[in-house]
Amino acid sequence: QQDNLLFLWSIIVSIFGIGGLLGSSGSRYLTVKFGKKKCLLCNNVLMIAAASIMGCSKIAQSFEMILIGRFMCGVSLCVPLHHQYVGEISPKKLRGFANSTSSFFWSLGKAVGQISGQRELLGSQTLWPMLMASCGFPALVQLVMLPFFPESPPYLLMHKGDQEGCKKAIRQLWGEGQHQAEIDDIMKEKATMKNTKILSVLELVKEPAFRWQLYMIVILTATVQLCGINAV
Repeated sequence: QQDNLLFLWSIIVSIFGIGGLLGSSGSRYLTVKFGKKKCLLCNNVLMIAAASIMGCSKIAQSFEMILIGRFMCGVSLCVPLHHQYVGEISPKKLRGFANSTSSFFWSLGKAVGQISGQRELLGSQTLWPMLMASCGFPALVQLVMLPFFPESPPYLLMHKGDQEGCKKAIRQLWGEGQHQAEIDDIMKEKATMKNTKILSVLELVKEPAFRWQLYMIVILTATVQLCGINAV
């Protein structure tokens, strides 16, 4: 039985990465078709559902519910939208700082999770379902607050061609004033993208110009996995 428990624990830990692979694979298509705001809202709903499933696993006496919840968490968390949306709605002078907050809060969340998981806090036999369900709280807060924010201005202008909607979103985010320079920058980026070929994964692997950069990213990413980050 000890071997079976170890196998199940390994599956529960690793299935998060499988969900992440699925989520990251479809992120580009979803963001282009539906926009970052709608995708973030769907992510929040998925995370709340995952938290509810995992939180009820003890009552239902079902480890399969933990597996399903972890998989759904992986799909939700590994769609790389938060830093993109935050960066695109931030003023240019604050954009670098806003992008760095994603990494900061990601690390802070891991630290809080590790501390909360101690047996003296939420890691006890009676309270661990609350720990599993706690990931739904930030998603619930964002689900309530995000509808008050507009869609990303670059998305509205570059993918939808809605210049008026873009100006309205900018005014809502940054206030009244002259924002023509920011709109011109988005238009320049749009013109640049038209002349840039977007490579598929297979084409990227075959392209000699990016081979060493690809090797470095693969090695770094694989090395990070060896530190046990998915177990957190």
